Amino acid sequence: MKNKLLLMVVICLVVVFCCDIKKIEKTKEDKVDNDIVVNLKNESTKSIESKKLEDYVIGVVAAEMPASFNLEALKAQAVASRTYAMYKINHSGNREYDLTSTIDDQAFITEDEMKEKWGTFFDTYYDKIKIAVNSTKDEVLTYNGEVIEAFYYAMSNGYTTDSLSVFSADLPYIKSTESKWDNDSVNNFVYTVTFTKDVFCEKLNISCNSLLIENVDRDSTGRVSSIKINDKKFTGVEVRKLLGLRSTDFTINISDEVNITTKGYGHGVGMSQYGANGMAKEGKSYKEILEYYYNNVNLEKIVV
Repeated sequence: MKNKLLLMVVICLVVVFCCDIKKIEKTKEDKVDNDIVVNLKNESTKSIESKKLEDYVIGVVAAEMPASFNLEALKAQAVASRTYAMYKINHSGNREYDLTSTIDDQAFITEDEMKEKWGTFFDTYYDKIKIAVNSTKDEVLTYNGEVIEAFYYAMSNGYTTDSLSVFSADLPYIKSTESKWDNDSVNNFVYTVTFTKDVFCEKLNISCNSLLIENVDRDSTGRVSSIKINDKKFTGVEVRKLLGLRSTDFTINISDEVNITTKGYGHGVGMSQYGANGMAKEGKSYKEILEYYYNNVNLEKIVV
């Protein structure tokens, strides 16, 4: 009888122990299953691909910022890219996908594309970007408890601009500020593109009998807010889009051809990537960079 009782106790202990192991394993499985997934529309293949958020961020940073940049700048880019992705995920609604793989959202490249882009530097640059992403894992920017729309671009004309002038949305965490690191010391800060008169007129859908530029209004940052060309009024944003200009800080000179000189590269809203690298070179941390370009934001961990 005693032996039977002892055997039953042993069996019960074994069952409890096995159940505990199953619970631990299930917890681990749940943790894996709870990884945040980005549904990405790959514009080159026209397919929708599901990627873990951190893997996606590596592909974005590799596509969006020069891997030669300072590590703190790459960290700032990782947080901005992750934040932008989370904002899109939170606002994707009923779409099949959260983001596209192009600059319509954020550019993204695969490891094979990184190898093609970097060649013999692949291992060095990939490891560097992976460090930037892993060391900021799950970190996003919030404003009043909400994930922000973390816009960024290559380089300003020396000043960032507010969101209202470009996207018709007055975002309280993105206001105009000086970005002194964006200047003539940066390659192609000043850039000139040339059009034939016919091409210039065709792109703007205007008559080309003669060309008259007048009423050029600039905002406080030096960007063109409005301009009149052959009696047709445009915003600076419209001209930039129609002509494919690098920025809205442009000057048009007409001779036998049309020469347009720009300063900076990008829409100018949010974080300047070259500005971030300039700050990092001065010893600023990625947190200081982000706090400079985005107003009154908090750096928080994503809670899954």
